[in-house]
Amino acid sequence: MLEGLRKAFRSLAEELKTRALSEREVERYVEDFKLSLIANDVAVEVAEKLGEELAEKLKALRLRRLGEPGAEILAKISEILDSVLREGSLEDLLRRIEEKRRSGEPFVILFVGPNGSGKTTTVAKLASLLKRRGYPSLIAASDTFRAGAIEQLRKLGEEAGVRVVGQRYGADPAAVAMDAVLSAKANRIPVVLIDTAGRTEIDRNLLEEMRKIKRVVNPDAVIYVGDALAGNAAVEQAKSFDEYVGVDYVILAKLDADARGGSAISISYQTGKPILLVGTGQRLEDLKPFTKELIRSAIISGG
Repeated sequence: MLEGLRKAFRSLAEELKTRALSEREVERYVEDFKLSLIANDVAVEVAEKLGEELAEKLKALRLRRLGEPGAEILAKISEILDSVLREGSLEDLLRRIEEKRRSGEPFVILFVGPNGSGKTTTVAKLASLLKRRGYPSLIAASDTFRAGAIEQLRKLGEEAGVRVVGQRYGADPAAVAMDAVLSAKANRIPVVLIDTAGRTEIDRNLLEEMRKIKRVVNPDAVIYVGDALAGNAAVEQAKSFDEYVGVDYVILAKLDADARGGSAISISYQTGKPILLVGTGQRLEDLKPFTKELIRSAIISGG
């Protein structure tokens, strides 16, 4: 996981272990580091930000005796990630769900994202996680566009032990979502998770459809599900959904298979939205809270 970023940081640390740093060398290391980040799918704006942070770190190192162990230098350099990573709090989300449950209303979460991002599987994973934390949910099959989407969601819902509300293909997605909300309220189910359609290419019709669903059900949270393997495309897609629909959190799917790592450190900085959870495997249990330490440890120790 994140092998590309790990190599970029480690090679820099190895170079710095034994070298004295002139102003010219600092500039060269910073430029090389930025190019290495961009090659690993880090957005240019984010690479520039990290480059600025790195320059400050290197200037501080110039004032001290070098020759520190590589691991210590690597740890210092990895601190620059703090300026671009934004954590979402699962515990805060659970508190909001609990407050809504006490009021007798279901907490409604709308999921958006492109085709192939892992959105439908992520919906089921979150349903499973919430169930384990004592919050049963109901899933709305509001992707009435993609062939097989409803059947896929019903199968995943059965595995997670969660009921799925659906209609026929071609039905109004907003109507399906509202049916689910009304059913949850009637049966005192505390959470509704709304799966929605995606497209390979984000188009205006899709975004207007998401707007309509949001307008009809007035969700408590909107979660964008991005594919970590999509690199900068995931960042641009997230920005489009946030602009048209409004996004509160990001879930990054397939992080375990991401060899480069650029989207993991770009997406929250570029959108200003925190990453709430990350997908780390195929099982329903493979959804973890996102933390800065998760990325740091992957880069420093390969964990």
